[in-house]
Amino acid sequence: MLILLAFIIVFHITSAALLFISTIDNAWWVGDNFYTDVWRMCLTNTSTCMAITDEFNEYQSIQAVQAAMILSTIFCCVSFLVFILQLFRLKQGERFVLTSIIQLLSCLCVMIAASIYTDRHEELHQSYGYRMEVSKGQYGYSFVLAWIAFAFTLISGVMYLVLRKRK
Repeated sequence: MLILLAFIIVFHITSAALLFISTIDNAWWVGDNFYTDVWRMCLTNTSTCMAITDEFNEYQSIQAVQAAMILSTIFCCVSFLVFILQLFRLKQGERFVLTSIIQLLSCLCVMIAASIYTDRHEELHQSYGYRMEVSKGQYGYSFVLAWIAFAFTLISGVMYLVLRKRK
């Protein structure tokens, strides 16, 4: 039972780490001379960065992605704290339903963020606010990590739903 508990905790912490990295790191869309995410755009040859502000096309979509990723990260961390509390407070045989619900909300938020970015990426990268042509890029590793975090949070949310407290 201790091995299962350790696996669940490590899996949850991995999910949270993936969410933190994909939210913070600047590699959602990369090209030869630039990399950009939902916060700023940087040029690799001059090492200058500029924040993505309301002068960019589809700024509302970027804000939706930002909000959903932040919410996802917060829900994942709250879910872990609730799991730890329920680990000591639940009676034997009860399920970790509250932890599961919060983790599935985290899963939903990261799915919404990655889906918005996937759907709107062409319009997002055709803004006149960029100093260079960024539409000729490709998805970066932070975007891929966001989708992996979606799978991890979904799996852990289902695991918590099935899991019962034992001795």
